[in-house]
Amino acid sequence: MEALDIARWQFGIVTVYHFFFVPVTIGLSFLVAGLQTAWWRTGNEKYLRLTKFFGKLFLINFAMGVATGIVQEFQFGMNWSDYSRFVGDIFGAPLAIEGLLAFFLESTFLGLWIFGWDRLKPGLHLATIWIAAIGTILSAYFILAANSFMQNPVGYTFNAAKGRAELTDFGAVLTNKVLLSTFPHQIFACFMVGGAFMAGIAMWHIIRNPDRDVDAFRTAFRLGAVTLLVAGIGTTISGDFQGKVMTEVQPMKMAAAEGLYTTSQPAPFSLLTLGTLDGSKEVYKLEVPRLLSFLGTGTFDGEVKGIDSLQAEYEQTYGPGDYSPNIPVAYWTFRLMMTVGGIAAAAALWMLWATRRDRLPKGKWMLRTAIVLPLLPLVGNSFGWIFTEMARQPWAVFGLMPTAAGVSPGTTTAEVLTSLIGFTLLYGVLAVIEVKLLLTYIRAGLPSIAPAPDPDDADAPLAFAY
Repeated sequence: MEALDIARWQFGIVTVYHFFFVPVTIGLSFLVAGLQTAWWRTGNEKYLRLTKFFGKLFLINFAMGVATGIVQEFQFGMNWSDYSRFVGDIFGAPLAIEGLLAFFLESTFLGLWIFGWDRLKPGLHLATIWIAAIGTILSAYFILAANSFMQNPVGYTFNAAKGRAELTDFGAVLTNKVLLSTFPHQIFACFMVGGAFMAGIAMWHIIRNPDRDVDAFRTAFRLGAVTLLVAGIGTTISGDFQGKVMTEVQPMKMAAAEGLYTTSQPAPFSLLTLGTLDGSKEVYKLEVPRLLSFLGTGTFDGEVKGIDSLQAEYEQTYGPGDYSPNIPVAYWTFRLMMTVGGIAAAAALWMLWATRRDRLPKGKWMLRTAIVLPLLPLVGNSFGWIFTEMARQPWAVFGLMPTAAGVSPGTTTAEVLTSLIGFTLLYGVLAVIEVKLLLTYIRAGLPSIAPAPDPDDADAPLAFAY
């Protein structure tokens, strides 16, 4: 493999690995804030114990997310210097705001939340976790603003002398139609992950320890499961809106997602298509008539352009070349994203039904589902990101910069391979640490609540939640 191929593998590994922590952080931060709010309003100790239990898991995940996120910054300079030079003027503003405002907001107030137990007044302490949670949302918005420019470049002018895009309208970047459709879809998906994380762990405790803290874990399970279901509905609706925007601004991505080679009006939706390994020929297909037209255009007889038509159109616009992404990867990641997310929502619905009217769940299948549930929407999120980035190829910035033009010109294959091996090993170690910490604290169960220290005692040690 050449340096470009290895650099792409490295970027994919680093990005997907970091992305494992993002939806958990966003979804769980709001659920923890909700539990603490319930304790603040009712004084019921079970909410406080749940807050500290899931808060501890949230902090472990947040810390790992920060550590892996920093590595991504190095990536741009190491392997993608030409890409960084091209988009630097555009990315500078949203990423600076994300770092200076959103990340500072979440990290600062998260610190106050950690050390503020028994030091801050309950209402003020509650505000810190809500502000930290809002900070995670703001971080997501500005990161997605930068990514949306790659999907649909707006608010820029191309400086031919410097060979880069330059920002002319920051408002256009922040109101990019791709951003406005992607942001709600991603946030709903994050809440699916957070809800599944909480519901799965709570259900595991209910089944494994039916005589211990069942009432508290039942509350956590129902909160997580309902969140998963509601967010699943929101993800579906926002995904439909996002699909229409994608068809408008990135028609090749929609065509690749469906394996649609011929422009069709009306266009069918592919439930299942089996074909050759390169995706160029279909062997078997199962379709729903007119559904793709509705998903892509909002009408059941709308036209959806096929891969062959778009390839010819792009050759006229951009010159000779292959402008289609890896069709099998785009097709299957798109379906796995939807299928895995749907299974997670169905599993939550089944578990809610099984625990109706104070019934206790039991059985090996319920236990297995509880173990797998936290992973399902997380995997679905990851497939969604792989689809988003892979189906944009061969463009790094759609219509402006091919991915091959963004790699660092002086980087050798050996150098990229060395950093790829180093990052992979490092991430393997971090994964072991993460899983071990999470399992240790999950198995420990709900913490006991110690009496609050005297707030007027100046010699008392600094309060620390965990």
